Amino acid sequence: MRLKVALALLCSAALASCSTTEVPRVQQVAVAPTKKADLGYRWTNGFAEKAREGATSSFGLTHLKPGDFLWTPHIPAEGDTQVVVDLLTQTAFVYRGEQVVGMTTISSGKKGKETPLGFWKVERKQRTYRSRKYQNAPMPFAQIIDDHGIALHGGALPGYPASHGCVRLPIKFAEKLFSLTEVGTKVIVEG
Repeated sequence: MRLKVALALLCSAALASCSTTEVPRVQQVAVAPTKKADLGYRWTNGFAEKAREGATSSFGLTHLKPGDFLWTPHIPAEGDTQVVVDLLTQTAFVYRGEQVVGMTTISSGKKGKETPLGFWKVERKQRTYRSRKYQNAPMPFAQIIDDHGIALHGGALPGYPASHGCVRLPIKFAEKLFSLTEVGTKVIVEG
């Protein structure tokens, strides 16, 4: 018992001899609220951001007007082809292996007919295809990615989401993409 009392007195003396300094007051910083794009649900895994960086490395310039696209003349002979669609910026990127070989503006699904987000694969390809749902509308170089007929295909690009869910591409870009892909090619849609 005497040992406990002696230890307590010793600790009290040691603590009493410590000098304390006042901690400086930190000024509060207000963070400005961020404004979300009016796209409804947003989903990303960073593929679009990585693709944009790859496009900058491949092409330098990455700002395109509606209907414009970039395509490298030297496609690597090896490597898987993959398509990354960015609904937020209305752009799409094509990879061959680790290299971005194409970049284009797109027109995705309008409000109420949004292009589905997620990981997809090309299920069917048809060079000359017509919509079964929308008045036999032409969908050249169609690459269907789901059971509901959502596809990557050539079409009008007004500079904003205007389709019934498909990803519209410039016709010449759609043709180049069609020749590079095969059934099973990965398609990632972020936004």
